[in-house]
Amino acid sequence: MFEKLVAIEPVSLIPSAEEELHAYAKEVVLYPDIPADEDEIVRRIGDADAVLLSYTSRMGKSVIERCPNIRYIGMCCSLYSEESANVDIAYARTRGIQVLGIRDYGDRGVVEYVLHELTGLLHGFGMPMLRDEPVEITGLKVGIVGLGVSGRMIADALQFMGADISYYSRSRKPDAEAAGMAYKPLAQLLAESEVVFTCLNKNVLLLGREEFAQLGAGKVLFNTSIGPGFDSAALEDWLTLPGTHFFCDTRAAAGPVSEGFFEKENVHCANVSAGRTKQAFVLLSQKVLANIRTALHEG
Repeated sequence: MFEKLVAIEPVSLIPSAEEELHAYAKEVVLYPDIPADEDEIVRRIGDADAVLLSYTSRMGKSVIERCPNIRYIGMCCSLYSEESANVDIAYARTRGIQVLGIRDYGDRGVVEYVLHELTGLLHGFGMPMLRDEPVEITGLKVGIVGLGVSGRMIADALQFMGADISYYSRSRKPDAEAAGMAYKPLAQLLAESEVVFTCLNKNVLLLGREEFAQLGAGKVLFNTSIGPGFDSAALEDWLTLPGTHFFCDTRAAAGPVSEGFFEKENVHCANVSAGRTKQAFVLLSQKVLANIRTALHEG
């Protein structure tokens, strides 16, 4: 059992999970707001030996070294790689601090968002129609850039609806190819796809001016990554081409764009995180608690 566990900011646990935290620490403190700066983070942690945080704050070396009692840091948000994490995991390791994160808890909501927006565009439901007449997903040439968990779920859903799926990924996916999804080099995928989805890890930027030129006019780009998977200035230039459309659920997914970007007719941003659903919070809570049990068992 930990002596003191502190959530330095809201971490999206459901009420029953918040209660269960008391089974793992003698004292539990949950802060209801985001700390303003590093000094406030350090103050909130104090003498705690376990810390929880979400994606809205960062715990770098300068914070960790000022909190000598920490034994465990639980990331209540997606951990894709040490390099992209909002915790300095490498430094924490030198201090004997275990850092565990979660992933793959909000993907189903993203798939539903994609289906909602794509059918709206193809049929003209509440937005300009992509072609001169309504078209179905059946036969649509779809390219998936990044065939991880969420990318594969999007691919599976659209393939079920009859789409022709191709993908580009750092490594070949034999199971996807066995299911009828064709691997293509990035340039070929962009040129031959009508709709492209970027489903990339945080801070992975694959599309620049050359790639947008390969994508060309009359195409649709969805970004379902946490951040932009492209050069934002190149995206804006691409959107001046006729028949282009860009979709993202949150404004952060567009990156550093110019003022008025989201008012463009061919830019569609719900400004709501599609993965933050009731079911996702349940799954997030289960994974956060499982990580705490793992940390206590291994410690």
